[in-house]
Amino acid sequence: MNLTEAKKLINSNIENFKKFDDRLKSNKELALKAVKENGYFLEFVHDNLKKENEVVLEAVKQNGYALEFAHESLRKNKEIVFEAIKQNGYALEFAHESLRKDKTIVMKAVMNYCFALKFADNILKNDKKIVLEAIKQYGYSLKHASKNLQKDEEIVLEALKKNVFSLLYADESLRKDKKFIIKALKACNWGTFFEFVDNHLKKDKEVVIEAVKQWGMALQFTHDDLKKDKEIVMMAVKQYCNSLEHADETLKKDKEIVLEAVKQNGYAFKYAHESLKKDKNFVYKLVKISGNVLSYVDESLKKNKEIVLEAVKQNGNALFHADVSLKKDKRIVLEAIKNNCFSLIYVEDNLKKDKKIIETATKKNEYCIKLL
Repeated sequence: MNLTEAKKLINSNIENFKKFDDRLKSNKELALKAVKENGYFLEFVHDNLKKENEVVLEAVKQNGYALEFAHESLRKNKEIVFEAIKQNGYALEFAHESLRKDKTIVMKAVMNYCFALKFADNILKNDKKIVLEAIKQYGYSLKHASKNLQKDEEIVLEALKKNVFSLLYADESLRKDKKFIIKALKACNWGTFFEFVDNHLKKDKEVVIEAVKQWGMALQFTHDDLKKDKEIVMMAVKQYCNSLEHADETLKKDKEIVLEAVKQNGYAFKYAHESLKKDKNFVYKLVKISGNVLSYVDESLKKNKEIVLEAVKQNGNALFHADVSLKKDKRIVLEAIKNNCFSLIYVEDNLKKDKKIIETATKKNEYCIKLL
């Protein structure tokens, strides 16, 4: 095969370059054409050209990771490595160790892709400026910082602000430090990292209060003793209603706490104690706040006309959770439709033909009749 034929073949499909013999793979013109289109084709050029500055430079400009296939002598070449990391910071992995000690190169790599920090020399993993640059992009970069900087409050706090789960990579000394954890909770305004603090802090009321104020669901990670503390549970539920799930059983019976959860979302009643789901007077009070409560009340109360009526007045779709016997009750159905005409889909079949009901529904929205 001559050069002209080879050019035609790679013009039609660059993959054909892989099939060429060593004679054609050592042709600089063909090699340049291949790596300009796909830098990774540096793997397939003749070994002699992997030492060729121009060929390797074009390859890493197209794909920084092509540096992997360059001759070792060119992996020491600052210009080539710089072009590689400019295209893909992670290409630092294939730079010669001498350049992984070069602050300019490493900073450029990290600025381009934070996780390039992984391949920096250990000395530069302890460079505060470089590590901060990585963390500003993504907090998890803390994983690749030096042990010394994983103890550094400023560094760890910056990581947490970017990604709260970065606490996983902080030194144990900071995860045990009450003062730091409280500071971090306040600064991050989101207590989701509470799972990873030291266990003794999960028993500390001051720390737990700060955690649940920021994120109610932090309650799930607190010590069992504090899940019985009404002050803490109330704070958690106020921040996020479904935190009720993680309260001690004694507080799932507490009407004041359950009421607070339901004010946010009626479906939170799912986590209330079973005794409250059978409490007629309490349920009656709750369905006036949120008809969705009806979905989790005791079955006997789903048959209670007074309760169901109040539920559908508040939310017509609560009709879905009513006992079938009340889906036949015209007064209840009318109240549901007045609140939400689309609740017509939950009505018992015979009432779907009732003139009064149809008129009431279509006055609200003519489209709802098409759902029948």
